[in-house]
Amino acid sequence: MTGALTRYRIMATIVGVLLIVLILVGVPLKYLLEEGSSGQDLGEFITTYLGVAHGWLYMIFLLTAFVLSRKAGWELGFTIVTLLCGTIPVLSFWAEHRATRRTRAEHPEAFGPAPTTAVG
Repeated sequence: MTGALTRYRIMATIVGVLLIVLILVGVPLKYLLEEGSSGQDLGEFITTYLGVAHGWLYMIFLLTAFVLSRKAGWELGFTIVTLLCGTIPVLSFWAEHRATRRTRAEHPEAFGPAPTTAVG
């Protein structure tokens, strides 16, 4: 269980960061700057190459999320929302946090005791 959660968290973070760069940096540069400018060329590069990388890595993310969902016993609705959140910038980080919190709460035997915080 811990390995599946770790792989899922890594892929969710990678896919989330790439999606933010792609959508919030690459696309505006490509479509909002003057054609032929260095910024527009950078946007073209980002959307072309990062877009392809994100697509392939998203497939790996889907696989790791699905494997975790089966091991953790998530119901279909929770699984689908988690999978789809990888397509929405920033929301993927919320979904990763939500899935991690739920998995650790429902399977404490796999993760050991919850860390305690000192109140001072």
